[in-house]
Amino acid sequence: MKLRTTLGAGLGALALVLSMAGSAQAAQGNFTYKYVDGFGVERQATLHDPHSGKCINLYAVGDDEEQPGYGPYNDTDTAVTVYLGANCKGSEWRLKAHGQPAKDTLEVRSVRFDAPQAR
Repeated sequence: MKLRTTLGAGLGALALVLSMAGSAQAAQGNFTYKYVDGFGVERQATLHDPHSGKCINLYAVGDDEEQPGYGPYNDTDTAVTVYLGANCKGSEWRLKAHGQPAKDTLEVRSVRFDAPQAR
């Protein structure tokens, strides 16, 4: 009887762990963009394995009062929608997975990555 109880508890724990692993979805790879800091110096920022399905306001440019970032490059395994406004509002543009770097004329303040396909 103890073996059956132990086996049942083990299988239940395994099912719980597997269900939790799927809930923290992230695109795999890097998303980069450029911005100009407060001293007028061009910088580059990178999101590594960014979360999918939720809006991300980008570092140093994620407020509508700041100068937007530009030249985004999506080298992740999922498509992304980039937004000119903070909080994923305003003009938007889609960048495909592992695409080419966008031109510097494409401005960005926030992004939302698609949910990744089953791996």
